[in-house]
Amino acid sequence: MTVEKMEFKTEVKQLLDLMIHSLYSHKEVFLRELVSNASDAIDRAKYESLTNQDIAENDGAWRIKIITDEAAGTLTVSDNGIGMTKDEAIQALGTIARSGTKEFLQALQQKEIKDNPELIGQFGVGFYSSFMVADKVTVISRKAGQNGNGGVKWESTGDGSFTVEDVDKAGKGTDVILHLNRDERKYLKEWEIKDIIRRYSDFIEHPIVMDVEREKRSEIDKTQRVRIKEEETLNSMKAIWLRDKGDIPEEEYNEFYKHIAHDFTNPAKVIHYKAEGTSEFAALLYIPGKAPFNILYKDYKMGPALYVRRVQIMDHCEELLPPYLRFVKGVVDSSDLPLNVSREILQNNRQIDLIKTNLTKKVLDTLADMKRDENDKYLEFYKEFGRVIKEGIHYDFARGEAIADLLLFPSTRTGESKLRTLQEYVEGMKDDQQEIYYAGGTSVTEILKSPYMEAFSEKDYEVLVMVDDIDDFIFSGFEYKGKKMKSILKGDIHLDKKADADQEKVKKEFDRLIELIKDHLKDHIKDVRFSGRLTGSACCLVADEHDMDPQMEKLLKTMGQDVPAAKRILEINPNHPLFAAMNTVFEKDKNNPILKEFIQVLYDQALLLEGSKPKDPGAFTRIVTTLMVENLEKNLSA
Repeated sequence: MTVEKMEFKTEVKQLLDLMIHSLYSHKEVFLRELVSNASDAIDRAKYESLTNQDIAENDGAWRIKIITDEAAGTLTVSDNGIGMTKDEAIQALGTIARSGTKEFLQALQQKEIKDNPELIGQFGVGFYSSFMVADKVTVISRKAGQNGNGGVKWESTGDGSFTVEDVDKAGKGTDVILHLNRDERKYLKEWEIKDIIRRYSDFIEHPIVMDVEREKRSEIDKTQRVRIKEEETLNSMKAIWLRDKGDIPEEEYNEFYKHIAHDFTNPAKVIHYKAEGTSEFAALLYIPGKAPFNILYKDYKMGPALYVRRVQIMDHCEELLPPYLRFVKGVVDSSDLPLNVSREILQNNRQIDLIKTNLTKKVLDTLADMKRDENDKYLEFYKEFGRVIKEGIHYDFARGEAIADLLLFPSTRTGESKLRTLQEYVEGMKDDQQEIYYAGGTSVTEILKSPYMEAFSEKDYEVLVMVDDIDDFIFSGFEYKGKKMKSILKGDIHLDKKADADQEKVKKEFDRLIELIKDHLKDHIKDVRFSGRLTGSACCLVADEHDMDPQMEKLLKTMGQDVPAAKRILEINPNHPLFAAMNTVFEKDKNNPILKEFIQVLYDQALLLEGSKPKDPGAFTRIVTTLMVENLEKNLSA
C-alpha cells in the first residue's frame, strides 16, 4: 500500500516542539486527553446512530479500551466511536483548524507551561500531548457506518512530518497507539493507569476497560491458584449530576469539574440543583477559579454540556446561558427535550428558554451570595471574570441592576487598594449630586492623577475608575437606582454655578483669542470652550456627550474596525495665568507668531493628557526646548 508523507502545518510544528521539549509537571494529562477524545468520538457516534442505524454497526456496546504491551513498550487507547476517514485524519491530526492558534502558542511561550497544563485541554489540542511521553504515535481509524474494512493509518515521530496510508480495520472507531519513551514506561503499569483514570476520567459515561492479571483458585484443581487475565472496568460511570448532593463529597465535585473543564485547579463555586414542575432538569454548574486565557476570543466554546435523559446531545450548548456567563462550566440534563433535538430547534424552544432563565438566575444569585458572604473569594473571582460580567449590562437590560450590583471599582475615595460597589457609591453621594461619575483609561494611577479630576476633587465628588476597554461602551447612559452614569471625559461639566457665572464675565475678554485658537486648530478640533472640570491645569480634550470614548476608539481600531476619527473639544481653564498672558500678547499683536506656537503646544499637551501622541512630536519637542532655553536665559540675566 502507498505511504504518503506530509508536513505538519507551521502551528503544529511549534506546538509539538513546545510540548516535547518542555518539562511538564503533569505529563499524565496525555491519558486524560486521549480518553476524553475517545469519549467524544463515542458520544458523536451514539448521537448520530439515533437517526442512522448504520453508524452503530450492530455494536452498540460503546466502550473505551486501554491496552498495554510491556514487551513492545506501547500503550493503546481504543474506542468504537465515530472514527475518521483518511481526509479527516489528515485534517484533524495535521492541522489546528481554528482561529486564535497564534495567541495560544504565544500564551504557551510566555507562561511557565508546566504550571498551566489546563491550556492544552482548553484549546482542544490534547492529542498532541501524547508526544510528551511517546517518541512515536500511530493512529488507526475507520469511519463508522461505511461499507467494508477500509481504514487509515496515521503515524508520526513528532519531527515535523507524518505519514498516512490505507489499511484494513475490522471494527469502527480509532486506536491511538503510543510508542512510549523508555523514561515513561511507568504509564504501562496497572496501578498508574488506574490512578490516572480514577482521578481524571471516573465520570466518563462509557466504560473504560483494561485487561488485568488476577490470581484465582483453579477451576480444575481447587488446591491450586492460577493467574488469569480478566477485563476490568476502571471508571464508575456515575452520572454525578443525578445523584443527591448530600451524598457527594467536595473532592468528587472538584474532580468532575477538572474532567469537564480540562482544568487542574478547583472551582470557586459549585451549583447543583434539580428543577421540577413546568420544566424538569438537573444541573451541575461550576464557577471556575481561574479564567481561561482565550475567554475573550471569538472562538471560545461556551455553554454547559446538554444531556437528554443521560444521552449527551451537545458538549457546548450556547443556548443555555447568556454570553456574559460564558465562563460557567457544567452539565444540564433535561427530561423534556427530544433525543434528536438540533441546534436550530434549540434556538426557538420554550423548554430551553425556561432552563436558560432558571440557570441565569441561579448563577447570578450564587455570585451575589458569594459577594455578600465570601468577600475574599469573590474578589479573586472578580479579578478573573469582572470584565466578562460587565457585558451583561449591555446585553441583558432586564437584569441590568442585578448585574450592576456584582460589579466592583476603584475610586477616588478608595484609591487602588480597595474596590467600591455602585450601591456604596450611591449611598455616599453628596446631596447636590445628580449623577454617578466615572473616568476611563488604561491605568488606575494615571486616572487618579488626571487633570480631568480637578473640579471633582475640589467638590469632593467621588469618581469611579474604569480601566477595561469596554467600560464606556457599557456604562454610557446606564442608570443605577435612578442615577445616570456620566463619564467625566465627555460632554460639558457644570459642578459650580458660581464658577460658571464668573466664566460668563471673562468670556468677552477672551472671545477673540478663542476665535484665533479655533481657527488655528480647525482641522483637529470640533470646538473651544471654557472648562468646568479644570481648576489647576491649562487645558484638556474632551469628547462630545454622544461621541465615542478614546479608549473604545483605539480598541475598535486594533480589531480592524474602520472607525471615523471624531474631533474632540478643546477645553481651556480661563483662570490659568497662561491665557491672561496669551491674551496680553494677542491684544498687542494678534499676528505674533508666538501665539500660533503656543496654541500648537496647548493642543499637543491636551493630546498627551488624553493618552495620545502629539501630531508632530518633533515640532512639539523643538517648541518646548526653545521655551525652556528662553526661560533659563531670562533667569540668568535677571
